[in-house]
Amino acid sequence: MGSQSFETTTAFETLRCVDCDEHHDPAVVTHQCPDCGGILDPSYDLSGVELTAEELATRPFDSMWRYEELLPFPRETAVSLGEGATPLLACPSLAEEMGVEAVYLKDEGRNPTGTFKDRGQSAAVTAAAGHGADSVALNSAGNAGQAAAAYAARADLAAHVFLPDRAGFTQKAMTEIHGADLRVADGEITDAGDAYWETTAAADEEWYSTKTFVTPYRHDGKKTMGHEIAEQLGFESPDAVVYPTGGGVGLLGVHKGVGEFRDLGLVDDRPALYAAQAEGCAPVVDAWESGATRHEAVPATEIDTACNGIAVPDPGASPLLLDAIDESGGGAVATPDRAILDAAVTVARSEGIEVGATCAAAVSGAFELAERGVFGDDDTVVLLNTGAGNKDVDTLRAHVGERETA
Repeated sequence: MGSQSFETTTAFETLRCVDCDEHHDPAVVTHQCPDCGGILDPSYDLSGVELTAEELATRPFDSMWRYEELLPFPRETAVSLGEGATPLLACPSLAEEMGVEAVYLKDEGRNPTGTFKDRGQSAAVTAAAGHGADSVALNSAGNAGQAAAAYAARADLAAHVFLPDRAGFTQKAMTEIHGADLRVADGEITDAGDAYWETTAAADEEWYSTKTFVTPYRHDGKKTMGHEIAEQLGFESPDAVVYPTGGGVGLLGVHKGVGEFRDLGLVDDRPALYAAQAEGCAPVVDAWESGATRHEAVPATEIDTACNGIAVPDPGASPLLLDAIDESGGGAVATPDRAILDAAVTVARSEGIEVGATCAAAVSGAFELAERGVFGDDDTVVLLNTGAGNKDVDTLRAHVGERETA
């Protein structure tokens, strides 16, 4: 790596290991805990943060960096493409169908590369640049790889992206268009991960990882979704948030973000969090329903879903995710692919909103939770559309064709 000053915000104090509780200097430690290999979480001293609703009202709603006091790095040093500041759209037809007071859809498809992954890669690539890295690397199901390629290009860094062959054409094409070194592995995201580890171990130069929970900063960037949801609802937490869940980074981010607003007195409490998965790959749901404290990995031969973005058979941070779900009073739900794709079409035709095929797991999951009587008739429910509908347009169009010919 090269050398560069590592500038942080005042409140960002340390990286705390969630496993052994050791604290580390973020200017020195770049990734996982050097003592035990555990996940590091940016830790903040909020006692000196004077962030109020009145102060936020004076700032433009232009990117996630409007919350810079609660982020690791100052806005002026951020590698940014204007990520965040996505709309929260009222969905009255969905609310009526679910029998609740209000349904809102947080449309992360409006991000620069079309998904919420931009928030995490903005923070992670900012860290890489601050640490003087020359290149970044990761494996991904697709969207994070595309985002990493874009933010690396913005920072003038090389990028090495490992995707499974089942990743979408758009993600593969745009990764290369941004100038990244794309390597495609046969199989699933875990196979792309194996290729990543084998290649990085043999590389002549050091590649700075922006992998989920290897870098401490991806989930911290994504917590700004929680900040925005609370602010957009007038500094009220919704009753429930339903999140399409693969590795669970975004859901953990929302939990942390709303928790920070609660600690600052901006909201009263966190929402109940619900992880929504596809039945063909639902390790988090299986763990939740069995009362386990961590998941059992889904064998590659048993993965049976077209929802590529959440087809994560071995989510390494499942203990954190299950704890967050439990602490929030939420749950987990799995629905079949047909219901997920039907939900994407329903939202497009009843609300005019384009929801990604994978992301529609949040919508079908919410319908299932409503059917089970989980929501009250005066509840406010927020659904996360983590990616643009055109990311998986072939899947959605094929599904519509099948419905019309059935």
